[in-house]
Amino acid sequence: MTSLPFKPEGVFFDLDGTLLDSARDLYAAVVRLCDEQGVTPPPFDRVREVVSRGSRAMLAVAFPEADADAILGHVPRFLALYETLMGGDGSQPFEGVESVLSGLEAANVRWGIVTNKPGFLTDALLPRAVPHWTPAAVVSGDTLPVKKPDPAPVRHACAIAGCEAGRSVFVGDDRRDILAGRAAGLFTVAVRWGYLDGGNPDAWGADAVVDHPDDLARLLGVREVAA
Repeated sequence: MTSLPFKPEGVFFDLDGTLLDSARDLYAAVVRLCDEQGVTPPPFDRVREVVSRGSRAMLAVAFPEADADAILGHVPRFLALYETLMGGDGSQPFEGVESVLSGLEAANVRWGIVTNKPGFLTDALLPRAVPHWTPAAVVSGDTLPVKKPDPAPVRHACAIAGCEAGRSVFVGDDRRDILAGRAAGLFTVAVRWGYLDGGNPDAWGADAVVDHPDDLARLLGVREVAA
């Protein structure tokens, strides 16, 4: 495993597929919408794979014959359904993630979230699913006019948390996370436990690739103090 070349000031994470396994709640919303439209829902695994690409990608799997305009037309209802369903057993931290976050806090390393999820969903999901989390920064997909892979949201999270980008880390399960983190000047880590969009994390140009949150804890130097 590549060694971290500095003691981090901040560690920033993608949300869905990196910190939270939220695919079951998202899939439940897909199924509900398919039922409303009289369409057979796709298999869970096909939806899970594209979760990190957002609602339109999931809906394209559910409605493969629909054009882009039709898919866009389904988005508001899908998000409304998801808002009512999210935050239950279908949105849980991945095994080992809580230890990483506890370790960072014990080591006085600030951590935050940079997600492409709309702010109204992010703001509702976090208190429902993980009310004990205390991120130093939360940047959603509509916090700024641009979202990942643009580096601006990552830089904005660093500024909110008061961390120097060159001494911070960005962790994600999608190629866009790595592109955004690298362009923002952070050390980037791709994780294999997420949704991956059918891609190979080794091909994304990340500074490090880890298989499990325990490996991430060791890379960040918080293994010994993790809860």
